[in-house]
Amino acid sequence: MGAEAPGWSEAASHTGSPHILQPVVAWVWGTMAQALGEDLVQPFELQDDSSSLGSDSELSGPGPYRQADRYGFIGGSSAEPGPGHPPADLIRQREMKWVEMTSHWEKTMSRRYKKVKMQCRKGIPSALRARCWPLLCGAHVCQKNSPGTYQELAEAPGDPQWMETISRDLHRQFPLHEMFVSPQGHGQQGLLQVLKAYTLHRPEQGYCQAQGPVAAVLLMHLPPEEAVQLDAEVFMALLRRLLPRVHKHLQQVGVGPLLYLPEWFLCLFARSLPFPIVLRVWDAFLSEGVKVLFRVGLTLVRLALGTTEQRLACPGLLETLGALRAIPPTQLQEEVFMSQVHSMALSEQDLQREIRVQLARLPESTSGPPPRPQARLPGAQAIFEAQQLAGAQGAAKPEVPQIVVQPPEEPRPPRRKPQTRGKTFHGLLTRSRGPPIEGPPRSHRGSTSFLDTRF
Repeated sequence: MGAEAPGWSEAASHTGSPHILQPVVAWVWGTMAQALGEDLVQPFELQDDSSSLGSDSELSGPGPYRQADRYGFIGGSSAEPGPGHPPADLIRQREMKWVEMTSHWEKTMSRRYKKVKMQCRKGIPSALRARCWPLLCGAHVCQKNSPGTYQELAEAPGDPQWMETISRDLHRQFPLHEMFVSPQGHGQQGLLQVLKAYTLHRPEQGYCQAQGPVAAVLLMHLPPEEAVQLDAEVFMALLRRLLPRVHKHLQQVGVGPLLYLPEWFLCLFARSLPFPIVLRVWDAFLSEGVKVLFRVGLTLVRLALGTTEQRLACPGLLETLGALRAIPPTQLQEEVFMSQVHSMALSEQDLQREIRVQLARLPESTSGPPPRPQARLPGAQAIFEAQQLAGAQGAAKPEVPQIVVQPPEEPRPPRRKPQTRGKTFHGLLTRSRGPPIEGPPRSHRGSTSFLDTRF
């Protein structure tokens, strides 16, 4: 726990051993996919190959070498903590809290999950995300239960179709980050192995461009040791209820949710938000589940089109999409933005209710496998409880019934009930032990000894 604010420099030390870096990334990606639901990781071509989700820097290439910021981006603007960033003393206190919680993780999740949730909302310290993310999503249990699975997938030959597509996309994943600058560096090669392993583990889902930035962010942080259509309808229904004027404007200009929502949800906002906010969103998402993604999306739409002036400045489709994709940086300050996200009036019950409504409205003729949002686990607590239940069921062994013969007891003479009606406890004692004890008259004897009390 250093005195300075921890940043990517601490996590950078984890990237030196690519051969043991990738397994935990693969497990985290797999368990995050479980939290998202299989519908959000189905192969879905966002755009054609000539126009990926990458930034403009991918077209012009990196400029002359400049100093990397605290997250590892060359020439980035996060070299120093920005305004509103917690001071170093507060970060150290949060680090110690996380060390204490993760040292007794089962006890913490069983009894103090609310504290975990609040600490995630404040932001996990950068130096401890590598330790906390696998615990929150349950990847540490999966890796422990199947320690050799990733190695088998890594050594197996990949599907040529997917390998060619993945190789074309590698240079597009954070091209100005230190880990991914070199095509032959362990960053791009590790990313290739993780994405290949996932296509082998889930061949029915394969690969899509949105998986790249998610796996890349995981590779930046993890240590060496260790159905879009339905959601679009749910998002629009929530937008109609919470932001009716914005919903009406989007309908008037013809901006449907599939024009902007897949990039947000499939990439977990890794391509749409400043990197410090991306990490905070992931902290909350791993803790509370997919509702965080809806809250972030609703917050972005409100920031882009929430006022009458903003909507008047976007009379058509192109202007509206431009506003959604270019929210001013002044509105994306880390602490203020996350406070707005957590204050969004959307509970887990609200989300599940709307999912059931929209699921019932889906036409039966919809192509492809039916969405299964019920398979999504709502956050770290649900994942922990599911794994605890699975562990308990797996450890339970059927008991062999045994016949135990008790020897017969010796017969005892019947016990005679003493006759005590109308008699005092004192009298019973005196009659059983000898002559009565002389003393004051009965009227005074009751106050001198508790044995004279009548029952």
